[in-house]
Amino acid sequence: MHRTYSLRSNRAPTASQLAAPPPPPSSTKSKFFGKASIATSFRKNAAGNFGPELARKLSQLVTTEKGVLRSMEVVANERRAAARQLSLWGADNDDDVSDVTDKLGVLIYELGELQDQFIDKYDQYRVTLKSIRNIEASVQPSRDRKEKITEEIAHLKYKDPQSTKITVLEQELVRAEAESLVAEAQLSNITREKMKAAFNYQFDSIRELAEKFALIAGYGKALLELLDDSPVTPGEARPAYDGYDASRQIIMDAEAALESWTLDIAAVKPTLSFHQTAEDVYEEEEEEGEEEAEDQEAIAGGAQLANEHDEIAEPITEHSAAI
Repeated sequence: MHRTYSLRSNRAPTASQLAAPPPPPSSTKSKFFGKASIATSFRKNAAGNFGPELARKLSQLVTTEKGVLRSMEVVANERRAAARQLSLWGADNDDDVSDVTDKLGVLIYELGELQDQFIDKYDQYRVTLKSIRNIEASVQPSRDRKEKITEEIAHLKYKDPQSTKITVLEQELVRAEAESLVAEAQLSNITREKMKAAFNYQFDSIRELAEKFALIAGYGKALLELLDDSPVTPGEARPAYDGYDASRQIIMDAEAALESWTLDIAAVKPTLSFHQTAEDVYEEEEEEGEEEAEDQEAIAGGAQLANEHDEIAEPITEHSAAI
């Protein structure tokens, strides 16, 4: 995580990174199509140099997200290819390795399938962002018109203060400002509505992918337990492998778990250290106030019972003394 809690500041190394420095960058990372590649720079600059000025930054984001989708598609395809190759390699090994690698290939192939489904859901996030960009583009002309009229009025007041055209332009400016207010309000409303919808698409799909990946990882580790990795001496034969039924059941259980997963039963729940809304604060304060009131009533009730007990006990004591 960013120690500065913002992408607008430089990242400071975390304590874990200082204690255990991260490994060097992977040698497989592309230097031509990487973070600062020519292709990436060209796409971003092209998106940011054309179209209405108001929509350029969001156009760059939409274009960048398209690159993210393409990259994820490559990863999904390569993962499925790797799963097939793992199964082919394991087929030439002993029975236990052959069976486990075949089943692991099934799970890894499913990872690729899940990533492929994730791409479709992630694209809904990108499409929703595009709707905000389109609204921004439609608002730009009203801003430009208002700015142009304002500049014309200022120019005329400086050059010819008595010009009758100033009154006409001021009336046009009033109409332009009214149109601009409507457009700006629409932009404000739609931006918030679509932004929430877009990132709900993204975070729900990320959550689903992450939890299903975690499920598959758990079943994959269960498959590894079927491998007998105890060392053997030269000439010693390994015990016959009898885990076919168990490995098949693990795959069936994994399939059932993936099919039955919903957001409602998600294992990871976010916890916040602050109140989200004013209602949360007030409701909690009201609950605390009600508890305090109940405690005070209980104390007052106990004192009243004690007084009543004393009032009853006094006549009894006097009567006993008289006897």
